[in-house]
Amino acid sequence: MSPARILVVDDDAPFVRAQVILLEDEGFAAESAHSGDAALARLEQAPPVDLMLTDLAMPGMDGLQLLAEVRRRRPSLPVIMMTGHGSIDTAVEAMRRGANQYLTKPVDPDELLVQIRRALEAAQLAQENRQLRERLGDPARFDQLVGSSAPIAELRRLIDRVAAVDSTVLIRGETGTGKELVARLIHASSPRADRPFVVVNCTAIPRDLLESELFGHVKGAFTGATAHRIGRFEQADGGTLLLDEVGDMPTELQPKLLRVLQDRRVQRIGADRERELDVRVLAA
Repeated sequence: MSPARILVVDDDAPFVRAQVILLEDEGFAAESAHSGDAALARLEQAPPVDLMLTDLAMPGMDGLQLLAEVRRRRPSLPVIMMTGHGSIDTAVEAMRRGANQYLTKPVDPDELLVQIRRALEAAQLAQENRQLRERLGDPARFDQLVGSSAPIAELRRLIDRVAAVDSTVLIRGETGTGKELVARLIHASSPRADRPFVVVNCTAIPRDLLESELFGHVKGAFTGATAHRIGRFEQADGGTLLLDEVGDMPTELQPKLLRVLQDRRVQRIGADRERELDVRVLAA
């Protein structure tokens, strides 16, 4: 593994030489630039710089201006500021603009090396996290959606777009292609993520029980209805209901399902009034 490359930026040439020697003795690849413009020009060249160590007070472009330009061009590049004119105000401003650390001159060599190593370790960790997200998406949400191909990347983008729109969604695909997984990811990516996610497999429930399963019933509504029961729609109130294999739902239930989808109101079997619901329906 090649050593980390550090660019030292300061108009004080003897100070720059001393820092370059210190860094090289510690195994780093050190380079120098004596102005903000020279530093920016170096950032455009190969090999890439891994960390910038820059003075605050310099003729022309000062350290804060350089920092702002670095953040525009290389947002993730670690930057450590140094100055002989230290003040709390300039320290706060440097950190606000994105500096990783702020050191006052004369810089303690041991402290400088500690801060450089910390900044490089933090940058490496951030890079590994970015690479993981690029390969798998957000690990908390897409840990089961494996793949890095263009279609998978497009699917992740589509899930994000659909999740932001609170409307009914039909998820199509052959058996075993992961329709329920996509439904769960839509729910997890939506504002309803902390609310219930309820799944109904329309082919796994007997036809004569499906209406009660979906909409619920009141006590005495039919033989065997010995107690009130809420249906799956009410169980999913505030959250998301997935109707899996919705194409196999009995045709006689479809008008009642349509009313729920249109009006967000459900009526239990045997009840004399409807109930309002806040539920998002996904169908597959």
